[in-house]
Amino acid sequence: MSILIFAAGAALLIYSAEKLITYLVGAARGLAVSVFLLAVIFTGIEFDDLVFGVALNVEGLEDVALGVVFGTVISMVGVVLALAALLVPCRVDVPRDYLAVFAASPLVLIGLAFIGEVGTVLAILLILLFVAFVAYVAVRERTRSVATFRDTEVVGSAGRAGGGTLSDDVSRTGGMEIASKRNLPGWALMALAVLALVGLVVGAWVMAEGTEGILEEFGIVGTVFGATIATLVLTLEDIFLTVEPARKGAPLIGIGNVIGSVVFSVTAKLGIIVLAGGEIEVTPDVFVWHLPALVLLIAFSTYALWTGRLRRWHGIVLLGAYVVYWIVSFVAFGVVPADAD
Repeated sequence: MSILIFAAGAALLIYSAEKLITYLVGAARGLAVSVFLLAVIFTGIEFDDLVFGVALNVEGLEDVALGVVFGTVISMVGVVLALAALLVPCRVDVPRDYLAVFAASPLVLIGLAFIGEVGTVLAILLILLFVAFVAYVAVRERTRSVATFRDTEVVGSAGRAGGGTLSDDVSRTGGMEIASKRNLPGWALMALAVLALVGLVVGAWVMAEGTEGILEEFGIVGTVFGATIATLVLTLEDIFLTVEPARKGAPLIGIGNVIGSVVFSVTAKLGIIVLAGGEIEVTPDVFVWHLPALVLLIAFSTYALWTGRLRRWHGIVLLGAYVVYWIVSFVAFGVVPADAD
């Protein structure tokens, strides 16, 4: 029963997260807000993972919540970026400063691992780091001659011949639809986004309830479950948001999703989870295994993107490393020893 509850919550959560992004981007168009900036923010910020992690920490499952943070980062490169490289190898042109931030992101978690726990002060600092990152990207994009993730990848071919005026087809990103086909006004799409957010919260709560039962029934260490099974389910949305744009000829949207998700996870997501549910202890197994695995995967991903072309062998290496991560996590860290009595 706990598995069914978890699966039902995950299905509702993923569906609601996809609708939330769709309606928010559509609302941005209707309300004349920057489509580009919201597209980056609302694919990079993992609303489903965030709500799930907060729900876990509030219910006292802080080890699982920490596992979700690590698992999101590892799965974003070990599964999402790997599948993009395997299924749709393509050229990518990511600014070097964005890649530098991406490569340096694990340093945040290394520092936290040495400290041993994340409290209120560190949580606020982590949130501010992400705000600074978003502000930097916003300013950087405004000053670039050809903004990354903009052009046809975000606003289609809107208004090229009309002096830059957006056409009626700005609801598409490459070949990927990012807004409702219905001609709804911006305020109506924003209202639908609120409904999707409610569904997301309910789905996360149901998923957290199922998690408690699974941990009790199968004796899996919380951090391992959060870093593997739970985050793999949550990754399905990101696979769509990364692989599909690449297939439609707009790969940088997916790359922006990966970079934004990784930076958000190691900063603001962890900070918000702590502020909502209390401090989180960084356990020894994180420092011994999960953190080194994360650092290596991010390092190789940075190299792959730095070359300017995602190749299939990049995907094979990343996916293979992720499989090894799963196996070692469960074999070496996953099973709770039975009580002697």
